[in-house]
Amino acid sequence: MLGEYLPLFFLIVIVFGLVTAMLILTRLLQPKRRSEQDLEPYESGTTPSSFARIRFSVKFFIIAIIFIIFDIEVVFMYPWAIVFKELLNIGTFIFIEMLTFLGILVVGLIYVWKMGALEWD
Repeated sequence: MLGEYLPLFFLIVIVFGLVTAMLILTRLLQPKRRSEQDLEPYESGTTPSSFARIRFSVKFFIIAIIFIIFDIEVVFMYPWAIVFKELLNIGTFIFIEMLTFLGILVVGLIYVWKMGALEWD
């Protein structure tokens, strides 16, 4: 029984060996001294005009999270839309289930809209 897991064990050992070898090689081959130029941000060959780390408004992150949520939900709806005609022949349960899913999406969008998360001041 343990013989079935022997290839997996060898694969894990090889992966850990390769990762360890790569880490050791990068440590040995890296430059020993750091210069001031290494610490500057790369700006496509031009001199940086300001500090690279600036604060972003929280609204950017809220919009990004809302986009990701609705984008993932569209990914869930895509297969349903592809086989829509075949699903109608099976029955109405799947159709009602997807309408419920879309209803929850609309309620979520209305909630986000009413809370002002889509407003940009």
